[in-house]
Amino acid sequence: MMNNTPPRPARRAELLAAAAATVTVVLWASAFVSIRSAGEAYSPGALALGRLLAGALTLGVICLLRREGWPPRSAWRGIAISGLLWFGVYMVALNWGEQQVDAGTAALVVNTGPILIALLGARFLGDPMPPRLLAGMAVSFAGAVTVGLSMSGEGGSSVLGVVLCLLAAVTYAAGVVAQKPALGTASPLQVTTFGCLVGAVVCLPFAGQLVQEAAKAPASATLNMVYLGVFPTALAFTTWAYALSRTTASRMGATTYAAPALVVLMSWLFLGEVPGLLTLVGGVLCLAGVAVSRSRAGGAPGAVAEPRPERTSDSAR
Repeated sequence: MMNNTPPRPARRAELLAAAAATVTVVLWASAFVSIRSAGEAYSPGALALGRLLAGALTLGVICLLRREGWPPRSAWRGIAISGLLWFGVYMVALNWGEQQVDAGTAALVVNTGPILIALLGARFLGDPMPPRLLAGMAVSFAGAVTVGLSMSGEGGSSVLGVVLCLLAAVTYAAGVVAQKPALGTASPLQVTTFGCLVGAVVCLPFAGQLVQEAAKAPASATLNMVYLGVFPTALAFTTWAYALSRTTASRMGATTYAAPALVVLMSWLFLGEVPGLLTLVGGVLCLAGVAVSRSRAGGAPGAVAEPRPERTSDSAR
């Protein structure tokens, strides 16, 4: 009788990658609360630049302490593209777009991102698209839209807002797919640090706004902006890169569908927004979809990531 239990080093790698993905999703969900606070005092571009500067400073210090060198030349293309699209354009477009549309529209448009990641990953990275992954993403997408619709207020949606949210979804997906090959030759910390620096450079045109608004903003808004840079950016993007280096882009994208459920919980705990029945149902659907997309074909729970001794293989999941 064959023993299908993974060897101890492989199992440890799976657990570390799963922990990294969990940290990422929790911190990205927590960003919802901070963005709502900081967004009252900072414009979209200034908030993105302040967040990226705080993140780049944090990551730069860590790189110096760890004596991380420059990424190899082969990784720079992916770092530059992901930095431009995901760290730069995405953050500005998302901040701006969510001010123009209601929560339901934002959920519908922005949460197409993981679906686009799966499609782009299959096209450019050769990622497989097993039925369980597709089914799980469909369930999670339905849950994310349900959460968004249930939390919508009376605000309307503008064409500009929809376009901005769509731009955020597309640049997020393209940035993730571009980042994946760079992780084959550079470390997760290198990819995140220099991607964040590229994003900060892209957002430098908003420097004047940042200086003016920082002088008038309350301390709580500025502290929330710094929090966004240190934790949901510096830490969460690094743990994301670590997990992404050990699994496919499409599966990592599907994992982020747990974020809407966590946003509901954090809004309840920190903002006093008691969720309704429809919101709770949507949150459960998000988590159920992630569970399906992470499961193995044989019925056993699948790890969030897999060890990658040479080339990442999706079949071990």
